[in-house]
Amino acid sequence: MSVSYMTHPLIRHKITLLRKENTSTNEFRKLVEEIAMLMGYEALSDLETKDITVKTPIEESVQPVISGKKLAVVPILRAGLGMVNGILALVPSARVGHIGLYRDPQKLTNRTNITASSPDPIDQRQIVVVDPMLATGGSAIAAVDFIKKHGGQKIKFMSIIAAPEGVDALMKAHPDIQLYVGCLDRELNENAYICPGLGDAGDRIFGTK
Repeated sequence: MSVSYMTHPLIRHKITLLRKENTSTNEFRKLVEEIAMLMGYEALSDLETKDITVKTPIEESVQPVISGKKLAVVPILRAGLGMVNGILALVPSARVGHIGLYRDPQKLTNRTNITASSPDPIDQRQIVVVDPMLATGGSAIAAVDFIKKHGGQKIKFMSIIAAPEGVDALMKAHPDIQLYVGCLDRELNENAYICPGLGDAGDRIFGTK
């Protein structure tokens, strides 16, 4: 089981700004992208490399480049879209899939898959699933279930804030993935919202609040 909690001051500072109720839609969107890039820098530190020969203006030299199949970023719609460009800023050649899930308001932990696509060949790619919030863990579990069902093997999950309940549920269901959390919050309330949280990330990213 691998869970990493971010401690970098810049990440924690930007998450604090996200939490403020008076942070504008434009600023919120930018902060989510910036946090995703900073978290991605940490999460992708184990990418495999290989040596190639390059010719500099001075001489030929053996230098490292990323090896293997390209990275694949898979946002959970809709809020996860806000994190995609942060990862693409680090790895512009990454493929992008998507997973759409519906949350039944009457059954807070029940999710139904409504749409999904995955980059091919998924079994040979490092998959990074992104969603700003990990609450009950239901959406995260369903997303990883889908990826594994379609052949995904190397999976990382990135979430800006998380509740202990969601972390426990996800890692119990999928102990083989790597989870990266920007900040672990206190708990879920009776409506399954993260406390202290930051509100509805999707509404705040897209200005639909």
